[in-house]
Amino acid sequence: MARAFDPEPVLAMPLMAMLATVSDEGAPCNAPVWFLWEDGALWMPSSTGASSARRLEHEPRAAVEIVQFDNAGGVLLHVGMRGEAACVAMQPDRFRRLLSKYLGPDEAAWNPWFVDTVARIDDPDGRLIRLVPDSVFTNNVSFFRTGPALAWP
Repeated sequence: MARAFDPEPVLAMPLMAMLATVSDEGAPCNAPVWFLWEDGALWMPSSTGASSARRLEHEPRAAVEIVQFDNAGGVLLHVGMRGEAACVAMQPDRFRRLLSKYLGPDEAAWNPWFVDTVARIDDPDGRLIRLVPDSVFTNNVSFFRTGPALAWP
């Protein structure tokens, strides 16, 4: 039986989130994204031309799944969020905090090619997807290797 847990430690980790949106035709779509949990919202990088941003303009309902999985250690933690998402203007300071979660706190050590070509912090087309969850759920099934008596945490 899965158990609930405090999602904050998982949300602070540099894990991938799967952002699920709906196409104009009603088909489900998903994309792996980096994220920052801050101010009661999940923030994910985007741009004006990104497919997720375009889909959210048509249908703002979205879902996000984040999983911490360590097979050898027997850790399996799942955080899910549901709510409406919107593509908002880039906030360079917030975006830098998001990048530092994955690239480390020393901006000088960040790969210049990645910053200039992929992240494009100061690109006028840069946006952030902001998801304020209507619901957050957690499932801890870390006992899949050990049994419930030895489950984490």
